[in-house]
Amino acid sequence: MDSRIPPANRHGGGVITRVVIFTGDLGYSVRRGIAALADAYPSVSWLVAEQQTRRSLRQRLSHEIRQLKRNGWRWLPHRVADVGRAVRERARGVPAASANAPGREYEWAAITARPAISHFTTANLHEEGSLRRVREFAPDLAISLAAPILRPELFEIPSAGTINLHKGRLPAYRGMPPAFWEMFHGEQEIGCTVHRVTTGLDAGPILVEDAIRREPFSTVRGLQLKLDELGVRLMVEAVGELATGTAQWKDQAPGGRTFTKPTLRDQAVVRSRERAPEARHPARQIAKELVFWNYVSLVRPLPRRMLALSGRQRIVALLYHRVNDSMRDSLTVGIEQFDRQMAWIRRNYPVASIEDVVRGRAPTSASRPVIVVTFDDGYRDNYENAVPILLRHRIPAAFFVSTEMIGTERGFEHDRKVGPIPTMTWDQLREMQRLGFLIGSHAATHIDCGSADIEVVRRELAESRARLVEELGAHDLIFAYPFGGPHNITQPALNVVKELGFIGCLSAYGGVNRPKVSPFNVLRVGISHRFTMLAFRSRLEGFA
Repeated sequence: MDSRIPPANRHGGGVITRVVIFTGDLGYSVRRGIAALADAYPSVSWLVAEQQTRRSLRQRLSHEIRQLKRNGWRWLPHRVADVGRAVRERARGVPAASANAPGREYEWAAITARPAISHFTTANLHEEGSLRRVREFAPDLAISLAAPILRPELFEIPSAGTINLHKGRLPAYRGMPPAFWEMFHGEQEIGCTVHRVTTGLDAGPILVEDAIRREPFSTVRGLQLKLDELGVRLMVEAVGELATGTAQWKDQAPGGRTFTKPTLRDQAVVRSRERAPEARHPARQIAKELVFWNYVSLVRPLPRRMLALSGRQRIVALLYHRVNDSMRDSLTVGIEQFDRQMAWIRRNYPVASIEDVVRGRAPTSASRPVIVVTFDDGYRDNYENAVPILLRHRIPAAFFVSTEMIGTERGFEHDRKVGPIPTMTWDQLREMQRLGFLIGSHAATHIDCGSADIEVVRRELAESRARLVEELGAHDLIFAYPFGGPHNITQPALNVVKELGFIGCLSAYGGVNRPKVSPFNVLRVGISHRFTMLAFRSRLEGFA
């Protein structure tokens, strides 16, 4: 595709080679969108105009008073909790991500290092100095990504106009925040729209739109994460239609509503409607939570410091299978749940790749246990839901796939009760490998290496290894044996793993790894939707 963009249908002007992006928030989803656009159109020059609003003490106090009036008593504990979290995180600091961890291309320093991208900040996009800089850049097109409300003197500067990414269906759900009011009103689909910016809020003609389905266990945060990915795709698609001259604008239907930030009471209503798996024994669950809190808050801190000083810190390898909101079973975690877990790991723990662990390169003198993230089987939701979250938090991960199941609808034996669940394709695995994730073997057809004939095991592993080399050009492969229990692999089978050139072997029956890890006996801990955050934190600390 030619990266020069012809003018949109309703605007005059020449070929578009300069694009300005207006924003007021360089959060992850905006950075990801900018990187995706720059990748799709490498010959275009980009200017990012960022509004950084700084409120005075008086303005902040006024804001707090307004929120207290609007939310009532709920505002006080809410703000106390917010301040407490901020203080704790600032005092603790955030472990630095590895320089080569996946997602590094979405860091702002990496984006601005691209020669085609320039950037300036301003206290007000509409002040004369900002308007002058935009005019001097002479943009042919502007894109609004999480920008404040734009006025005509700004959005009319580009000859081809300004388009905006709105995470909501128009005209029914103007305003903000994404997904919340759709959940509040029980909608079964959550829309996402790219439209032209006009004087009315979210009122311009629509260029492209799509929607995601609300699943049985969807949460607002989980839907927002999916909308972030859909928004990136739609914006690139919108520019693609402009690039090929196929853009077709559609006027919005009459009517619609404009929504604002929900009150804490509104949020409580939606949380009560988000369907959570029922606790089997509530009293027992409360007792467990008390045990977990005691473990992470009182039992572990002192031994953890002693282990760090002695250079004998633990290595905890986590095992996931599926990340989605369509089901809840022993192999599935929710989208929001996975995001919270990865965010907690990034804020609190050093993270290593499984290859570093197998090769003995994982840090051993860290102040907290070293965490490793792995996935088994090769379900498609790994690519659709887990990978975007891992990139967001810069968490390395390894995916062990049963090669003969990739791109098929055959279904695993352990999924008989729910029916076949889609697996990833080889193209998706290639993209994951390009992003920096490791792809390993989980046999060819997910056989039990402990009960199968040794020649069957040899054939399965050899075929799996050959397919990974053929499709991905993989080398130094690691094997995670299916089912993962002590009885699911024998010494002769383990000898085959070594003979075929695998550099490591992973189990799945629990346990914590000590600093001197046996590369052919790496222990992993399974994670499912039943893990509360306290239970998850306890597992990170080595709770058996």
